[in-house]
Parts: sequence; structure tokens; C-alpha cells
Amino acid sequence: MNLIDTFNLDIRALHTFVAVLDEGSVSRAAVKLGVSQSAVSHTLDRLRNALGDPLFVKSGRGIAPTRYAVQAGPHVRQILDDMHSLASGPPFTPETTEFTFTVAANDYERDLLLPPLMQRLRQQAPGIMLQVIASRIPNADMLRKDICDLIISPHAPEATDIMQRGLMGDRMVVFYDPSQREAPETVTDYLKADHIALVFGSGEKPAIEAGLTARGLTRRNVITVSNFSGLPEFLRGSDMLATAPELMSKHLLRDFAWVPLPFNYKPFTLLMVWHRRNQNDAAHRWLRNQVNAVAATMNGLNE
Repeated sequence: MNLIDTFNLDIRALHTFVAVLDEGSVSRAAVKLGVSQSAVSHTLDRLRNALGDPLFVKSGRGIAPTRYAVQAGPHVRQILDDMHSLASGPPFTPETTEFTFTVAANDYERDLLLPPLMQRLRQQAPGIMLQVIASRIPNADMLRKDICDLIISPHAPEATDIMQRGLMGDRMVVFYDPSQREAPETVTDYLKADHIALVFGSGEKPAIEAGLTARGLTRRNVITVSNFSGLPEFLRGSDMLATAPELMSKHLLRDFAWVPLPFNYKPFTLLMVWHRRNQNDAAHRWLRNQVNAVAATMNGLNE
């Protein structure tokens, strides 16, 4: 058992440890923390002396955490979370609190969940305002750098400091204008049709494209749009197809018919994603509970 020199431990040193653990690089950790590489290296030396462990060792061209560092990671994060909670101020009171909460969501998740969430906020917490930004394919830095407070997406960044909770399930289906064409009943029908496809503004493609490629299937995308909101007007009055989540039949694509995909494709779960530092924040926890309550209502569950 290591004898820990607590005098060489401070909050900044613990933040440095977590940054190096997350980034797997002293240089990237330095950029993330806004300090020099030498400052990060010096802090790591203090931590090594304090904890009696190398913490990180050379591995190829980079570094890798020791077993001790991996095991210590969750404990250090909890210490930082507790310190953050200690400094978070008075208890949260929804009726009187005023602040802006930023949610990253694409138009699918935005139109599905956020209007009923806003209705709840106006009734229970009129001082809370929502700012909605596009999530595209989200990454952990959106939360780490406070670009947003919460992400709603089927895609959760894989990182030890990112938390998530499932909200509801959905699946991809095929939408079409029944006044212009019949439903595609077979894979052949699907592949020989012209398609409206989605490519996010950042150039990222939805998972359905990779799913088709993995099955050796190729479809003809005659037009691509940067968000789901672009689908209806191109679909209306045409014989094209649009592959999109089934729950969009409740709002954006309510005017169109749909059928299941003519091939097996795994359903997905819509997730709520946040940074670990906000895990115990009273206001953040309250708002997450409101999002969960909206999803529970849509799932037909009691709140």
C-alpha cells in the first residue's frame, strides 16, 4: 500500500492527472489545460512522488497509464466532483432560479423532445431558458469545453468522463409520398429507387450509410441535405425515398407514409449525455430529470 504525501496533492494537480489520463498525451493535456508541457510534466513528477507510482509510462510514441493510474482515475474524478459540488452554492430552487441551459441536439431530437420540455420549464421554472445548438455527431469536447450542458443523440462519445442515460428506442424506416409511388417492399425496390440522404454540415454521415456499406448494398443518393428538416419538401410530390427515424412520423414527416426497412437493421437508443462534473449539480440533475420525464411520458410510462 502506497504512503501518500498529501502535501504534494492539490486540485490543480488532480485536474492535470485527469487531463493526461483522458488525452493520453502530455502535449494534448497541456493544450486542454492551457498550460505549457513543462508545467504538466512538473505536476506529474509531483504526483508520482506523492503517490509513489510512475502513473504513466512510455508506450510506442505515446504514453500509457499504469494499473494504479487506471484504478485511481474514478476516485480522483469523484474527488473533483465533490469539490465542484461543494462550491456550487445554495440549493437549486426551480421556481426562482434564472439561467440559460444549452442543449446540443439535431432537428430530430430537438423537435421530438424539446418542445414538451420547454412547456414543463415554463410551468415549473420560468426563469430557465434553453439554447439549442446542433449536435451533428457529438464529441466529448462539446461537454468538456462547456460548449453545451447536455447532448441528446443516439451517439454517445466514449470517454471515462462522459455520463449517459437511455431515453427511448427508435428504428430507421423508409418514408415516401403515397400519391407518387408504392411502398418499397424488397431490397431490390429500395436500391433501385432514388434517395434523399443526410450529410451533416461537418461532412459526417448517419450510421445508416455505414450499415448499407457493411451489407454490400449501394443506393443512389440523388440529393443530400444537412439536416432532417430538409427532407419533407424534397420528398413531397416525388417518387424518391427518405430513410429516417420512425418517431419522425409524429412531427416532421407526419404527412408521409412509411414502411420498415426491407433488410435487418439494428434499432437504436436515443441518449441523454452529460459531463461527469455535472453529475451531482442540483440544477443540472433537476433538468436531466425533466428530460427523462418527457421521454417517459412519450414512452407511455408514469412519471
